Amino acid sequence: MLIQHNISLKPFNTFGIDVEGVDFISVDDIAMLAEIGELPREKYILGGGSNILLTHSPEGIVLHNILRGIDKIKEDDTHVWLKAASGELWHMLVMYAVSNGWGGMENLSLIPGTVGASPIQNIGAYGVEVKDIIDTVTFWHWEDKRSVTFSNEECRFGYRDSIFKHELKNKIFITSVTYKLSKHPEYNTSYGAIEQELHQMGVAPDVKNISQAVINIRRSKLPDPAVIGNAGSFFKNPTIPATQFEILRTGHPAIPSYPVSETTVKVPAGWLIEQCGWKGYRNGDIGVHAKQALVLVNYASAKGEDIWQLSGDIVDSVNRKFGIELEREVQIW
Repeated sequence: MLIQHNISLKPFNTFGIDVEGVDFISVDDIAMLAEIGELPREKYILGGGSNILLTHSPEGIVLHNILRGIDKIKEDDTHVWLKAASGELWHMLVMYAVSNGWGGMENLSLIPGTVGASPIQNIGAYGVEVKDIIDTVTFWHWEDKRSVTFSNEECRFGYRDSIFKHELKNKIFITSVTYKLSKHPEYNTSYGAIEQELHQMGVAPDVKNISQAVINIRRSKLPDPAVIGNAGSFFKNPTIPATQFEILRTGHPAIPSYPVSETTVKVPAGWLIEQCGWKGYRNGDIGVHAKQALVLVNYASAKGEDIWQLSGDIVDSVNRKFGIELEREVQIW
């Protein structure tokens, strides 16, 4: 086990925040985890670095997850089960499934990050959440010093949420995730602009075409981290009581919404932020993307603390105007 010292995390986070002086281990073998667990230091797990904002240098040790491997472990007439190592790039796994015509992941194309982050965050896009296709999650438990496998139900998935963000936070290292995909998928094209994009492409819906439509849409709206530092959507879409929504709609007739239940409604955070005048905002190297108000950006050499402050200013302004408290989706280090 090689511990590297005084490492900069700038190449390892999509915001491009330069945090130096970090102790760093590249984890490429599950067998390393038992030895790492004996280190009496706080452990920070880093995958693709696409969902974190670095505000200071971690005082513990950063574990860079580069575990690799994708295996078809089971199949029947209707489904196939894919087991992916947690360090695999998410989009590469999606492309593997799409190339084989297996359905379930296509709406989640081009989401940055690694497989290991998918159950933690319960990633989702265009009407689909990864909980819909996760079969099991396997992880190493630091205190118990053993490998554990959870069923989908045991993961306690919620909107951008799971048990891994609560009771098991900082207690485990996810090593693999098994997904149950369909050989005869039902397509979800009603959310967002997928149907419109398919029409413009002149193609019928199938796994490959829906995936490409999603890729086209995301590329047209979201900045490339290689060009402008960002972590994708910074805030969750808030869910509010239907009664509160009806009151808001009297003053804001154009407010969009998506029903969650008979008593709750989801409101797009990007719309709320845009109505507060933040879309396209820039102050030095920090800003809000001109095409998508959910995305905070680092134009060059921004500090994580400054982006954090900007996010707080946005939360305050949305709360004052709409009485809605936005919740950050990005993890803060």
